[in-house]
Amino acid sequence: MAKQRISYVPLDKMDARMRAEMERCQREGTPRPESSAVRAHVPACFWFFAESWNNIFRNGILDHAIKELCRLYVSRSVQCEYCGNQRSVKATTSGALIEDQVMDLLNFEKSTRYNDRQKAALAYAEAITWHLPTDDAFWDRLHRNFNEPELVELGCMIGLTLGQQSWLRLLNIEHHEVL
Repeated sequence: MAKQRISYVPLDKMDARMRAEMERCQREGTPRPESSAVRAHVPACFWFFAESWNNIFRNGILDHAIKELCRLYVSRSVQCEYCGNQRSVKATTSGALIEDQVMDLLNFEKSTRYNDRQKAALAYAEAITWHLPTDDAFWDRLHRNFNEPELVELGCMIGLTLGQQSWLRLLNIEHHEVL
């Protein structure tokens, strides 16, 4: 096993509010407590991510299951096993995300497991992740499936996810090491 690159801040070194957020992470599945315990070295980083994640991934205006599909697409794309092996409890318990869908993520356009709206969201995630050129047909497809506020929220969530997962992949952290 590879050596972990940045340590976890121990729970007893966190204030009560941070510990409560760590417990929420444990309960809800994303983000995992381990990545939050790394961010806790800098409280501003811890709270920036926690509040952003709460506002645009867990809540927000767009269907959570679509955001979870895009989060998983990014994790498969950047080969972040840590992120790819976690699931949002909210998406899985609602029945909106099934594991069979996860298997086809990197081949989503040819898959019969996704509807048009899901495929459009995944195409957006693909374009952001891989810096793909887009044209009028791409944007027409997105606008047929999403309004502009939904596109803003989804784009911000994908960008936040891409940055964090690209970084976390380097840290060699594991699940169930914190809480």
